Amino acid sequence: MKLKLLLLTITLTAFSLSVFAKSAADSVGVENQNGKKVILHKLKPKDNYYSIGRRYNVSPKAIIKYNNNAKMVIGTIIKVPTDRAYAEPVKVITKAAPIHQNKPAVQTPVSQPQQQGQPANNMDDEGAPTQYKVSAGETLFSIAKRFNTTVEDITNLNGLKTNSISPGQILLIKSSTPQQPPAQPVETTAAATRDSTIPASTPDSSHHMNANRFGLYEKDEKGVATWIDDDGLDPNKMLVLHRTAPIGTVIKITNVMTNRTTFAKVVGRFTDNEQTKDVIIVMTKNVAQSLGALDKRFQVNLSYGAPNE
Repeated sequence: MKLKLLLLTITLTAFSLSVFAKSAADSVGVENQNGKKVILHKLKPKDNYYSIGRRYNVSPKAIIKYNNNAKMVIGTIIKVPTDRAYAEPVKVITKAAPIHQNKPAVQTPVSQPQQQGQPANNMDDEGAPTQYKVSAGETLFSIAKRFNTTVEDITNLNGLKTNSISPGQILLIKSSTPQQPPAQPVETTAAATRDSTIPASTPDSSHHMNANRFGLYEKDEKGVATWIDDDGLDPNKMLVLHRTAPIGTVIKITNVMTNRTTFAKVVGRFTDNEQTKDVIIVMTKNVAQSLGALDKRFQVNLSYGAPNE
């Protein structure tokens, strides 16, 4: 009797395993419904609630109720509720390949083309002279001021007999202190520039230095500038009129509002009228545009070499 029960148990277990294996093969997935497994079955031809119930060993009524008696259409998914516990799928973690960070390639220094108004070659030795290419409108005085040196040092170092230089000429400059970077432009709006009050010129604000052996000293002035359209001045050239500076003097002009600087040549004097009242310099339209002037009158700083009086 015990042997018969054992054989019956083995037979039922084998049958259950075969049914479960078939269901696993026929199902397209499972869901977790409150800890119970719900089998997802894709309908095939001739499938119905009763055949699906037999296949998964689930009551057809339970399947019909769970799916709200949905219409059996080939290819749709029917959910089959079971009393079996839902087992979480085992996540297989594969070891990712190590990520190799590419180191940035070391760039080979590329020599930059030389531009006018910039040092042509900087020596590595401290205190060694620097080659400087002269740009248009520059003078020995302006170059000496830029490198914090003197006109006399430049002429001695280069063996110059006069203070005349030409654009493109290479000079040896020995700076006593490192060259300072140019100041950043001051941001301002056109409306603010127009509404700002321009102070009157200050002829007594010039700064005198000891004259060098060429009889020149640095002269700085602050005041109001204006530009005019005049038949005697070519508007496309960098020309100015000044009250006292000798004709031929190259003046360094800085627009206080934009901090832009340019150089212009003195070609004559000017007299006071309605347009030039209280100004210290009159310029062509080209000079004003180079300074970024937004109004007819604007505040400037002047710097030039004047003969010893």
